[in-house]
Amino acid sequence: MSDKLPVDSKTGSPADDVSEGPTADQDLRQAISILHKLSCSVKKQVLGRDDVIDLTIIALVAGGHVLLEDFPGSGKTTLAKALGEAIKSEESTEDKIFAAFRRIQFTPDLLPSDVTGVPVFDSNSSAFHFRPGPLFAHIVLADEINRTSPKVQSAMLEAMGEKQVTVDNTTYLLDDLFFVIATQNPLDLVGTYPLPTPQLDRFLFKITMNHIDRDSEMSVLETYIDRRNDLLTPEFVTRKQVLSARQAIEDNVNIHTAIKACLVDISRNLRDDDRVLQGNSTRSLVLMLPALQVAAALQHRNFVSAEDIELLLPKVLGHRVELAPGVAGKEKVFSDCMQAPMEQLARSTLL
Repeated sequence: MSDKLPVDSKTGSPADDVSEGPTADQDLRQAISILHKLSCSVKKQVLGRDDVIDLTIIALVAGGHVLLEDFPGSGKTTLAKALGEAIKSEESTEDKIFAAFRRIQFTPDLLPSDVTGVPVFDSNSSAFHFRPGPLFAHIVLADEINRTSPKVQSAMLEAMGEKQVTVDNTTYLLDDLFFVIATQNPLDLVGTYPLPTPQLDRFLFKITMNHIDRDSEMSVLETYIDRRNDLLTPEFVTRKQVLSARQAIEDNVNIHTAIKACLVDISRNLRDDDRVLQGNSTRSLVLMLPALQVAAALQHRNFVSAEDIELLLPKVLGHRVELAPGVAGKEKVFSDCMQAPMEQLARSTLL
C-alpha cells in the first residue's frame, strides 16, 4: 500500500481540515505503522484468521471489546495470548500489577472476587491489602463467559464499561489498554447463563468464527513446533505506542457529517422495519465511530468512507438488533435498511 494518505473532499475533508500539516500526517503514518506491526506479529502466531485478527485489533485500538462465538480448539486462546504478548509495557515500577495477558475460565461456581480481586489481611501490618484479580491485565481472555453466574457477569459489566472494579466500596482503576476477548460456545447451551442485553451491548463486535481453509490448516500443522517454541521472532510494540496510535487516529482521521447521517438513517430504518423487534441503541453508533476511524487508518486513509461502514456495521449491530419471531436472515434485513442511506451517501460524494 502507498504511504500517501488520500483525501476525499466529500466523505472526508480537504487536507488542511483533517490535519495541521506535516506533523499530523507523520503522527498518523506512525500510528498506521504501529497497527500493521501489531497485526503482523499476531498473524505469525494465528494462521488463517486474518479477518478476525484485523477486527480484534480495530476493537483494541478503538477501546472496545470482542465476543467470539466459536468451537473448542479454534485458536481463541492463541489469538488472545499472541495479542497480549505482542504488547510490552514500559513501566519499571516494582509493584507492577498489570500483566500482558490473563485467561479466566468461567464456571458456575466462580465468584466476583475471583475476577476482580480481594482484600487480603497482612498480619505484619495488621491491615488489609488489595490483591488484584486477573482483570488487571492488558488483554483478558474471558473463556466461556456465558457459563458463569449473573453476579460475576455484572462484575465484568463494570470493568468493561468503566475500566474499573469496585471491591468493598473501593474503586480500583484498570489499565487504559484494558481489552476483553470473551468466548461462548454456540453448540453447547446446557448449563449456561445467556448474556443479558446490557452485557452484550458492552461488546463492540460479536464475531462468529468458522473453520480455517485447507491451506491454512496445513500451515498450522507444518509450523506448530516453531510457533510453540517461539522461533518466529514476533515483532513487539509497546503499550505507550498503542495508546499514542489510538490518540493519533482519533485526532487525524476525519468523520464527515455525511457518514454520521448515514449511520443515523440506517439505525432509524432498522428501528422502523417490521422485521425488527428491537433496534440498536444510540450508544452503539457512538462506539462505532472510533472503530470506523481505525478501520480507515488500516487502509491508509485519513477519512472514513462507505467501505468502512459496509465492513463494520454488521459486526457492530448484529448482536444488538433482535429480529421479530419467525424472521430469518439478518444479513438481508441489514442490506435492505442500508441501501437507501448508502445510496444517499454515494450521491453526496458526487456533488
